[in-house]
Amino acid sequence: MAELPRLVFTGNVIVDIVMTVDRMPEPGGDVIASSSGLTAGGGFNTMVAAQRDGLPVVFAGQYGTGMFGSVVRTAIADAGFELAQSGVPDVDSGYTVALVDASTERTFVTAVGAEGLLTRADLDRVAVRPDDLVYVSGYSLAHPVNAASLPGWLESLPGEARVLMDPSPLIDTFPGSLVDRVLARTDLLSANAREARLMTGVGDLAVAAVALAARTRGGAAIVRDGAAGCWVAGPGASTEATLVPGVPVDAVDSNGAGDAHGGVLAAAISRGDDLLTAARRANAAAAIAVTRRGPATAPTSVEIDRALAGCTEQSGLVRR
Repeated sequence: MAELPRLVFTGNVIVDIVMTVDRMPEPGGDVIASSSGLTAGGGFNTMVAAQRDGLPVVFAGQYGTGMFGSVVRTAIADAGFELAQSGVPDVDSGYTVALVDASTERTFVTAVGAEGLLTRADLDRVAVRPDDLVYVSGYSLAHPVNAASLPGWLESLPGEARVLMDPSPLIDTFPGSLVDRVLARTDLLSANAREARLMTGVGDLAVAAVALAARTRGGAAIVRDGAAGCWVAGPGASTEATLVPGVPVDAVDSNGAGDAHGGVLAAAISRGDDLLTAARRANAAAAIAVTRRGPATAPTSVEIDRALAGCTEQSGLVRR
């Protein structure tokens, strides 16, 4: 029997300290949170989304051995992900303070830990199969050790293995040569609107999607545009960018929406869906996620199927 494709996730899992506030405090000010929580976050949310939509997960990133590292290890074990690394001795995992305001926008402050110490030797422990999909997060590239390790390792992967890159909000801080090298081994880039504009200098997201697709090995890019949906450019979509509309919902918390989109996108691509079908499914997953409070709010396959059954996105496709 053939082995199932897997998501090999090289990004970071850290701890999210999430607080809901009516408004952001002014400099030097203070506000009282209406709710708070401490959970595994970062790339954990993407892996949960992929697994809930049927894609087995291998966590290839590093993690720590302190208090926050314990939260990460427990979450990974409870989720049933395959763990590739043994952890970094005497270094804790990092954490993020996430503030979610009344508009559902979120603001982050992050402290880096063991997740920033992923070496080439660590990555070489991961046996990537030809059918696997490797997920690269720009948050990893922000750390010098990870940034030195990932490009060469990606270049050593089996040619058939696909790579999905999510550039992260930090993309404009990376050396251009690093970004170009990773994109040269990327089959699909998935960026949000801000990231796409930073990477291209273009305000029109349809134009940005086409420009980004041209920079990848696979010639494919998706640019997420919040509630409007996402622009898709590349093989199986069209010679132009195509807007796949979002699913209308009443959002209560946008934290984790991009993670849900990315994980379900990976699951759909791994099953063999074309880009438009995969984008439509990812849009539905993200829409469901924002109706729930908390970071790891990705829906199950059944919930996504139910949402899609009630939508007519195909009739609303826009090409530019």
